[in-house]
Amino acid sequence: MRLAGNLSVLLFCVLAGANAQNLHELQQEFVNLRFGMFIHYNIPTYMNEDWADPEASPDIFNPSKLDCNQWAEAARAANMSYGCLTAKHHSGFCIWDTGTTDYNVMNSPCKRDVVREYADAFRRQGLKVMLYYSILDTHHRLRPGWITPRHAETVKAQLAELLTNYGEITALVIDGWDAPWSRISYDDIPFEDIYHLVKSLQPNCLLMDLNAAKYPADALFYTDIKSYEQGAGQHISKESNRLPALSCLPLNGSWFWKEHFPEAPVKKPEEIVNDNIIPLNRVYCNFILNVAPNRDGRVDDNAVEALRTIGRLWRTEPCAPLPANGGVIISSNLIKHRPSDSSWSHDMSIMDFANDDNFATAWHSNPVVEKPWIEFELEREQPFNMVTVHEGGKGANVRRYRIEYMENHVWKTLLTGESEAKTKIERFPTVWGNKIRITFERFDTPPAIAEIGVYSEKR
Repeated sequence: MRLAGNLSVLLFCVLAGANAQNLHELQQEFVNLRFGMFIHYNIPTYMNEDWADPEASPDIFNPSKLDCNQWAEAARAANMSYGCLTAKHHSGFCIWDTGTTDYNVMNSPCKRDVVREYADAFRRQGLKVMLYYSILDTHHRLRPGWITPRHAETVKAQLAELLTNYGEITALVIDGWDAPWSRISYDDIPFEDIYHLVKSLQPNCLLMDLNAAKYPADALFYTDIKSYEQGAGQHISKESNRLPALSCLPLNGSWFWKEHFPEAPVKKPEEIVNDNIIPLNRVYCNFILNVAPNRDGRVDDNAVEALRTIGRLWRTEPCAPLPANGGVIISSNLIKHRPSDSSWSHDMSIMDFANDDNFATAWHSNPVVEKPWIEFELEREQPFNMVTVHEGGKGANVRRYRIEYMENHVWKTLLTGESEAKTKIERFPTVWGNKIRITFERFDTPPAIAEIGVYSEKR
């Protein structure tokens, strides 16, 4: 990793820490940014595919007219407030000057640090700088079945480069992590370790994982900002959302540039403004529109003109205060796939569906049970300080519940909770135990519980 030295890194972290803001303030500022430019530009640009061949030669990355200033000017013309560049996509090609791998832009004919040129260009236009980074890395075999501790160290080293060498990074947009299609868990590459690394280097940098395909919409599981990819069928509720959010959509028909883009119609500017920016902003959701530079390293004329039209149609407005939320869940679930037991349930919906790491399945209590319960064994007696209960079905049903834990073979009452939320989050002083039990004392219909989590979060 090419850093200016440990002393420089330490000084950077100390200065960043001195100006740290609380998370809710940062979430409000992110929502206030309202509209930005996603920039999918990487080795897939040169393959006519969104998913590149992981063995593609760096020789194909050869823009003849790379101009990040043009990108920034187009973003400014659209009244955007920030950009977000794909520093590394799923095939592992790094478009910055990295010391972690030879598979990078400096070993291509381009030989230019694209991340640096992008960051400098956007800041010159008064725009915030964000970066996209993929955990999935098919070139370096950071994929299911091949993951080693060295992979986690490489991820940390790459993020350290990006967060120490390129100035203030407003947010990291992480992809290819704990998603049904990538299947890299937050234990394979430990989320909590990465989260704390990011915050230690830049406390004001938001970390968001594009994990809406798996995690529920009413809580911040493993992300500072709830993110929705519209093209993948992920749509925020424009009636009920109360979390800081991001929704993304490409201006063209796909994320990376394709040969037909210069002649193909782009999405209508009026629809971008009236169907996306305005209604999403009203529900605490920032909208990011993807613009794909071509193989010359420039944005096509039809895309530039669409951005200018958007700028003429839309003007930023004040944003409503963001409601309080239950905080971010960043720790590993200590009871995932651990042995479980429960009161009488339906045979096809038994207790282990409540800790199978799948929010689409659920444990269902039999209707005749008046006070249903479910319990889990931890691997050993160990500390924990948070419990989450996410109900299955469409809405909240459980109103009152009691949580107990076993310490030295004795059950002890931890707390009694009351909540109207579908996802109930309980934080408490650390206790030690080897079992945990939840009894449901008041509910509208027999409980259906999709996932229960037990955590020992660092505080």
